[in-house]
Amino acid sequence: MSAPAEASLPAQAPPAGLIAPTLATPPTSIPWLGLLAVLLGTFISTLNSRLSSFGLADIRGAMSAGFDEGAWITTAQTAAQMFITVIAVWMGATFGPRRVLMGASIAFAILSLITPYSPNLPTLLTMQFLGGLASGFFIPLTLSFILLNTPPRYWAFGIAIYALNLELSLNISASLEGWYLEHHSWHWIYWQNVPLALAMSLCLRRGMAIKPITVRPPTDRFGLVAGGAGLALIYAALDQGNRLDWLNSGLVWGLLGAGSLLLVGLLVHTLRLERPLLDLKVVFRPPLPALFLLIAFLRLTILSTSYLIPLYLGSVRGYRALEVGDTLVWIAVPQLVFCPLAALMLRRSDARMVAAIGLAFISIACLMVAYNLTPIWGSYQFLPSQLLQALGQSFALSGIIFFGILHLRLQDALTFGAVIQTARLFGGELGTAFVTTLARVREQIASNLIGLHVQVGDARVVERVTRYGALTTHAVDPAGALGRGRLVLAAVVRSAATTQAVMDGFVAIAVLAAIALLIVVLRAAAPEGPASPVPLFSAPRSRPP
Repeated sequence: MSAPAEASLPAQAPPAGLIAPTLATPPTSIPWLGLLAVLLGTFISTLNSRLSSFGLADIRGAMSAGFDEGAWITTAQTAAQMFITVIAVWMGATFGPRRVLMGASIAFAILSLITPYSPNLPTLLTMQFLGGLASGFFIPLTLSFILLNTPPRYWAFGIAIYALNLELSLNISASLEGWYLEHHSWHWIYWQNVPLALAMSLCLRRGMAIKPITVRPPTDRFGLVAGGAGLALIYAALDQGNRLDWLNSGLVWGLLGAGSLLLVGLLVHTLRLERPLLDLKVVFRPPLPALFLLIAFLRLTILSTSYLIPLYLGSVRGYRALEVGDTLVWIAVPQLVFCPLAALMLRRSDARMVAAIGLAFISIACLMVAYNLTPIWGSYQFLPSQLLQALGQSFALSGIIFFGILHLRLQDALTFGAVIQTARLFGGELGTAFVTTLARVREQIASNLIGLHVQVGDARVVERVTRYGALTTHAVDPAGALGRGRLVLAAVVRSAATTQAVMDGFVAIAVLAAIALLIVVLRAAAPEGPASPVPLFSAPRSRPP
């Protein structure tokens, strides 16, 4: 395969819209410390939100918060990340990524240090929201840094490492949270961010050059606030929907209505401006809409499986967080091997093929669990499917993002990062909401169907209750044995219903992965590289560099 041409690109007239950086010459070397900094930001952002989810029960207990009040702890953080997405991209273009990311990383380190000292739930929610605002700057600026500051021939490796960061942080969270609770306290869920954020700030200072801002985007206060607030309100509705019974809740209706109204107002406002903050032509230009859908699909499948396995191991087998993490880590660790493999395939084959292989592996892995799961499964039984899913997730995420990059204009790099961040958060939330609701409903249906065969006075039921009572009673206590036998039978029914719900969830995820696979296969071939007056890749082939 031919190497990319390092020829100079002529200056381009900046289009109206959010981002219009000029790129006179493609970079010839990799700014390693800068790359490490932005990848650390991706790792921190995903790890922190995931750790708060796994440690939610302990945080609620420390704040003396009930289930309903404590449910807003994670919502406050992730809704803030959604709110700040558009503002983060605008600030990166106005003040420069280096200055913005350094400020955000230092602020996040300080907030992470003091959050565990919150005296009550309102203070904790405020700190969570502020921490979400700070960490929300990290991911939108990561992809743009990779594209604008590394040589094109290394983009495949940069994207693969970006995907590795997301997957690694997502799946090691349970092990970390369990280890913190076993050996220290829930405070370390936040304190572990302090050294990571400070290391990120140091790498930014040493490894990211200060570049002059040649074109500043317009300052559209309404667009900044309306866009972020609309997305945040809709996200909050999705996050709280399962708990509040969706459209039967006035709060969910209010959040959805207010968010939709703000986004419609933003659309009307943008269409009336000659030089709008958001260039809707960029957002809706192919293949960004399809890419948004694919990223959302993929995040749905990833977060769904990371919910279903802990649900099964915790509810059916009674595993603790540390023991659940021992299973999920088999998705995380193999990424270290699969990441460079995905990058090599992206350099030598069509990105659609890489993504299709990954989605096929995810679907097969889900079906392996769906058709073999029983209430006696433990961590080791999940191992074959999790290894296959780890390979699939690495290939699929890298291939989909790289496919979108090959269609990209370099002046739209930061807008691309904002789209990926929005798709990532919305896809993950839709996946969690979908599978949480599906598992709850299917468990209720399975429990009802199984309960139809458990009739009072039935000879087989009486025999089963008697045997259970005898196995759980060591003293002569007929009445107590009968009561314990009933409790054991109820637990068995509940275990069987949960197992069936998890199986149904994996079937649904396999179907969704197959749909995403069809979308990828039906896409037209990507161009040789990002759109520009002079091709970045010298060979006139249709495959990526």
